[in-house]
Amino acid sequence: MDAFIRLENVTMLYGNNGTSAVALREVSFSVGAGEYVAITGESGAGKSTLLAILGGLQVPSSGAVLMKGVDLSSLPADGLADFRRETIGFIFQAYHLLPYLTARENVMVPMSPLRTSAREKAGRADTLLASVGLSGKEERLPSELSGGECQRVAIARALVHDPPVLLADEPTGNLDSSTGEQILDLFSGLHKSGKTVLMVTHNRANLFRATRSIRLQDGKVAEDDPLMAPRQAL
Repeated sequence: MDAFIRLENVTMLYGNNGTSAVALREVSFSVGAGEYVAITGESGAGKSTLLAILGGLQVPSSGAVLMKGVDLSSLPADGLADFRRETIGFIFQAYHLLPYLTARENVMVPMSPLRTSAREKAGRADTLLASVGLSGKEERLPSELSGGECQRVAIARALVHDPPVLLADEPTGNLDSSTGEQILDLFSGLHKSGKTVLMVTHNRANLFRATRSIRLQDGKVAEDDPLMAPRQAL
């Protein structure tokens, strides 16, 4: 399988006042299109830093990140923003929904730059909300939705531009086990539809959904193992 994403000796240092800490140490691996990779490790292992670098949200101290053959560090700020918008969908543990906007309006936010009518944008948002099981709840504010429903809105928002890559940082971390399973079913379905999924998780049970597991330890890749075919979405 050809590399769709490639990291080459990625190191990330944080520091100030003459001190520094190493978040990632010469991390290298490749991901093929259509893989579902679970990224695991103890707290502080570098998981979230790795995901931020993969998404172009942070620039590594050294090394390179290539996606679809493009070196992210070579792109100017506006070019990187365009690349992220077209290629990557982000889903976070904390949802990051705007509390004063409805579910529909939250999904419409990434569509603001598009030269299409508000009606078309709303229609696209409603279609995506229906695809994640929220038909009929388009007008509800985040405060009127459950945690699982808020995460579904966040997933719908991440799918606005139909990105080939989904990056998820502990997407079930704030949810109970039953609701978390429902969200993981959604990710399984998205992977089955052809999305490349990289999910940071502390829950090793989530490995049953993935095709590959990468475990970080002290900022390094400690294990990189293929997994059995993931369980089909329920």
